[in-house]
Amino acid sequence: MSQPYAGAVTRTLAFALDVALLHAIIFLAGAGVALIVGAFGDVSIDVDPLSISLAAGGDLLALGAYLAWFWTLTGQTPGMRALGIEVQTMTSERLKLRRAVLRLFGMLLAAAPLFAGFLLILVTDRRQGLQDLIARTVVRYV
Repeated sequence: MSQPYAGAVTRTLAFALDVALLHAIIFLAGAGVALIVGAFGDVSIDVDPLSISLAAGGDLLALGAYLAWFWTLTGQTPGMRALGIEVQTMTSERLKLRRAVLRLFGMLLAAAPLFAGFLLILVTDRRQGLQDLIARTVVRYV
């Protein structure tokens, strides 16, 4: 018997855990760099629109790399592992890098129209969001 498909709440909580973990790592790394730089001179933080845009873009790239890395490495991110779920292909195989990147692209598309693409999880038999339909993946309990 195959494992049941993970629903919207479990998947959202796992994603929130992953975002929190990644931001904690980024914060600690930034604090370490600031301490080292501060030891050799003054640290000046400029908050201009370009810096904010670059930081946001870097944050999205880091999140994408984090998700793709764990999906291809083990089939689950640390947040997914904590909640006992994993992502796999429709034929129960681990994702290859190409499919993981396709799933990331699907997540961007799912989020674009007010997160409407994620609402598909509530109405499809396999609880697939737009990203899962595009990448031909499912998220199951393990």
